[in-house]
Amino acid sequence: MRIRLDLAYDGTDFSGWAAQPGRRTVEGEVSAALATVLRAAEPVRLTVAGRTDAGVHARGQVAHADVDPVAYAAAPGRSARTPGEAVAARLRGILPSDIVVREVSGAPPGFDARFSAIWRRYRYRICEDPARLDPLRSRDTVLVGTPLGVDVMNVASASLLGLHDFAAFCRKREGASTIRTLTAYRWDRDEDGTVVATVVADAFCHSMVRALVGAVVPVGAGRVGQEFAGAVLRAGARDPRVKVMPAHGLSLEEVGYPAVGDLAARAVEARARREAST
Repeated sequence: MRIRLDLAYDGTDFSGWAAQPGRRTVEGEVSAALATVLRAAEPVRLTVAGRTDAGVHARGQVAHADVDPVAYAAAPGRSARTPGEAVAARLRGILPSDIVVREVSGAPPGFDARFSAIWRRYRYRICEDPARLDPLRSRDTVLVGTPLGVDVMNVASASLLGLHDFAAFCRKREGASTIRTLTAYRWDRDEDGTVVATVVADAFCHSMVRALVGAVVPVGAGRVGQEFAGAVLRAGARDPRVKVMPAHGLSLEEVGYPAVGDLAARAVEARARREAST
């Protein structure tokens, strides 16, 4: 049977989500712990909504796993807990403190953590003043040391919205499409002065969010004009002036899914190659 896992983690001390030999990864920790809880002979294979890079955090990560239904049903033992509650509690008892299992549940028919998703929401935090950097947030906030104009950054960000080929902001992978629909990209200033980006798209390619941030920060700093980000998008090639921002400022906040009856159809649609609009 297929189960859904809702997770959060501090990505600082991980080499990203994806399991890698000899490296500490989120997937490696979770799959090994799940195998222990369900008494599987080998680590349980996981499919994730967003394969976060090394150092990137998550508050709303979603994964699925196909597990032995007998072992899953037996997880509560003699307790009154549901199998999902029992598995989640036991995982929390095994996993290190930088990974938290929010919930485990039986997945509805057609659910695929990656391909059924209709959007992902990320956040990026920036502090402009070393004296105002909160030491309790230093692991998820990037210090730039330059005043930023939020209003002009929002003008630049708006020029990137819509269905486009984001090749200029993605690390190319053989056979992978760089066509995405960016539905939200805005900047706000928190009460403590931190500048925060909210970025939402149907999906993101490798390094895309950090490159989108890197294209707009120079605008806010006054080093380039507000038309810069849109010009990079239209050029369709990486620009040396666009720096991929540090990983630790980025967090996957939430993943959205359609109604249960639409999960399977969405998974089929997402697997199809995206075509750019004319």
